[in-house]
Amino acid sequence: MSWFRHLSSKTHRFTSLSRFSTSTVPVRHAGLGPTKAHEKPRVVVLGSGWAGCRLMKGLDPKIYDIVCVSPRNHMVFTPLLASTCVGTLEFRTVAEPIARIQPTISREPGSYFFLANCTAIDAPNHVVQCESVTEGTRTLDPWKFTISYDKLVIALGAQPTTFGIHGVYEHAIFLREVYHAQEIRRKLLLNLMMSDVPGIGEEEKKRLLHCVVVGGGPTGVEFSGELSDFIVRDVRERYSHVKDYIHVTLIEANEILSSFDVRLRQYATKQLTKSGVQLVRGIVKDVKEKKIILNDGTEVPYGLLVWSTGVGPSAFVQSLDFPKSHGGRIGTDEWLRVPTVEDIFSIGDCSGFLESTGKQPLPALAQVAERQGKYLAILLNKIGKANGGRANSAKDLDFGDQFVYKHLGSMASIGSYKALVDLRQSKETKGLSLAGFVSWFIWRSAYLTRVISWRNRFYVAINWATTFVFGRDISRI
Repeated sequence: MSWFRHLSSKTHRFTSLSRFSTSTVPVRHAGLGPTKAHEKPRVVVLGSGWAGCRLMKGLDPKIYDIVCVSPRNHMVFTPLLASTCVGTLEFRTVAEPIARIQPTISREPGSYFFLANCTAIDAPNHVVQCESVTEGTRTLDPWKFTISYDKLVIALGAQPTTFGIHGVYEHAIFLREVYHAQEIRRKLLLNLMMSDVPGIGEEEKKRLLHCVVVGGGPTGVEFSGELSDFIVRDVRERYSHVKDYIHVTLIEANEILSSFDVRLRQYATKQLTKSGVQLVRGIVKDVKEKKIILNDGTEVPYGLLVWSTGVGPSAFVQSLDFPKSHGGRIGTDEWLRVPTVEDIFSIGDCSGFLESTGKQPLPALAQVAERQGKYLAILLNKIGKANGGRANSAKDLDFGDQFVYKHLGSMASIGSYKALVDLRQSKETKGLSLAGFVSWFIWRSAYLTRVISWRNRFYVAINWATTFVFGRDISRI
């Protein structure tokens, strides 16, 4: 009898799982419908970069439900990304989970984060169409769904510019995401170890250990400086057999760090050259698997190619039927609204002022995006408190002060415990500019305070101290 009860119990457990059977085909276009009268209005944020995350951090969850749609569930602290490529910092120190930036997303029943891409925007009906992001061959198929919004904020950032040069996407590595830094690190360490294998010829060894950086902006210069530090302080000690082969070449079409003061640019050039970085002025014409070809016909063999030539609007942003500003960005008015549609705002690298506003185009900088996110959060909170949070309910509201951007200055590390600090508001104005060890200390202090959470500030400080005492970690994981 006890055996029968045991069997019945097992049968019951198997029967209770039947509702999870995959035989029933689910509805693949479900989603979040329009908000009801008793619910909070919904703000949908597309993107999890500087602009989108600063916006979500500042939105009042008592006023709005917040929904974020992004292909990554974290924000990248890009100013320190170059340091992770060579082991100065660990990757987790530059990644801040969105749920920590805005805890409401993981706590409130009407707020969500969706790992997905936006595929279309239906502005008249206040709906965005999305598709989930999946990776690898053993994951779920992409899932399509829709989200109705009361207010939509497009903060999709930008993509690296290649100027249509053949072979860049196939052979170069960008430096904008954590997985880019991971790929650079693995490639760099693999080349170091492969170059030490018996039978590798002199020319092949030189090619494997030649690191080429294209683009002399802050990202390219900082990565070159970190790489030269890595070579001087770690490679020559731990890879003594190949220490004389590894070197770095930085290729720039014009002047490096063109937004900085002339004196600082000259100092950076001198310091980088002293650190072993070869500066080449030229334009890349073609990128092949093992070499790049410049416009004068010069062939440059490489083992690692990092592409850092600026950013431009993504294909999705270009496809949107909205007015465009300079460079193909989404055009906005003085309050960061897309003027041709209702309840849509755009911030960050994907947006720019329309020519009709009379405002100058803003640079694609983290501080611009962060300032726009902060401004728009205050504006949307104000709109919500004035009962304008619902769809089509803010037409007659006074939005108040327009967005005004004031440049706080620029900073860049150039390696060897040296950096540049340029506090001028523009090239034409006068202001404080410093270079050297003091600037490096200011650079590190400033970025340490700008890291989003105390947890990551602690990680960064510990990593810096560990690297200073014990050197960089050279494990290829």
